[in-house]
Amino acid sequence: MKNDRDLSMERLLDEIRADVRQTAYLTGRAVLEARVVEALRRVPRHAFVPEELELSAYANHPLPIGHGQTISQPYIVALMTDLVRPRPDHVMLEVGTGSGYQAAVLAGLVKQVYSVEIVEALARQARERLSRLGYGNVEVRVGDGHDGWPEHAPYDGILVTAAAESVPPALMDQLRPGGNLVIPVGRPGSVQQLRVIHKQADGGIHTEDLLPVAFVPLTGGGPRDGTEA
Repeated sequence: MKNDRDLSMERLLDEIRADVRQTAYLTGRAVLEARVVEALRRVPRHAFVPEELELSAYANHPLPIGHGQTISQPYIVALMTDLVRPRPDHVMLEVGTGSGYQAAVLAGLVKQVYSVEIVEALARQARERLSRLGYGNVEVRVGDGHDGWPEHAPYDGILVTAAAESVPPALMDQLRPGGNLVIPVGRPGSVQQLRVIHKQADGGIHTEDLLPVAFVPLTGGGPRDGTEA
């Protein structure tokens, strides 16, 4: 017999499927890959939100996690995960760890996830949470997401969970040919677009803006090495 959380999860997955169908005219996707849905089902979302918000964990909307950050709407997590095209042998980069929820979803789909978070307290909490929950194929570090994580590049896919004013060049450099970069792009206060960038085998780039979204801004990206921004 399913418990209340199991039932809440099934309702959430039904809502996600409905949202995917309703936005298919924008995204070109009427259904999610089955293994993406199963990965979402396996992650206990209530473990990634503040204790006082656990009763809202399976609602299909974003929730605050402190430090001015949020855990993204489950539909958006599902869509972005599907768009990055994860495969079991892939090594993925996530920019913007937050609570660790998106990294946990990816962890069930790929070989290894490297995740960068600029807020030290969130990075520490996510690292401890992911370890406690048994996600042994996720590594989290504190850093500026604009720089990516060059030590482990190239990546089969890169997923950015905060809105950048423009696509950071370092992320494009760290994307393997054949891979996808999924990133919300837009200036603060303006309409953001969820963008999918495919790096072709010959190094060419194909870019597609799919639908309007609302993300917290990707912070950092200041001057480095004495140069001006």
